[in-house]
Amino acid sequence: MIPQSRRTLLLGAAAALATPSLALAQADIRGSGATRRNISSFERIEWRDHFDSLGVATIIADTNSRALHYWSGDGADYRLYPTSVPRTDELTRRGYTQIVRKKVGPTWTPTASMRAEDPSLPEFMPAGAGNPLGTHAMYLDWPAYLIHGTHDTRKIGRRSSSGCIGLYNEKIAELFAITPIGTQVKLL
Repeated sequence: MIPQSRRTLLLGAAAALATPSLALAQADIRGSGATRRNISSFERIEWRDHFDSLGVATIIADTNSRALHYWSGDGADYRLYPTSVPRTDELTRRGYTQIVRKKVGPTWTPTASMRAEDPSLPEFMPAGAGNPLGTHAMYLDWPAYLIHGTHDTRKIGRRSSSGCIGLYNEKIAELFAITPIGTQVKLL
């Protein structure tokens, strides 16, 4: 018998433990129906469960799985993005809305409740590296609710916002480019 190093033994054990999970994830991707989750644990969502048509485009932001789903108006383009979501249910607005305005290099004015919670917040912040709205913002028809980027990448995948849906800056730039004004949005 050939002696194995500790490293070889650990790597072999890790690979053996991962194999069933990888096989199940690949089966799910192929549509086995065994589960309704992909390998990243985002829940698969069907737009037809929420809207009668795709309209000019459709976004569903799922605060439970912390994912944003995008469909183009013709249904040919589907994209899935990891997001940050509101810290608490009290900060979470759910329901139907739409994109009413888009801005590259958004400025930020904290709400009165944000400043009451954290008096050190500035009254206004110009666009730039320290701005919590990141590089791009899409405004909803609900006041003070946005889909925007973030410079703080640690926030993605977490309950970390004051009500908005946040994406990595490179992902919000991609979504911003393909999302027309009037896109219907639902927050779950």
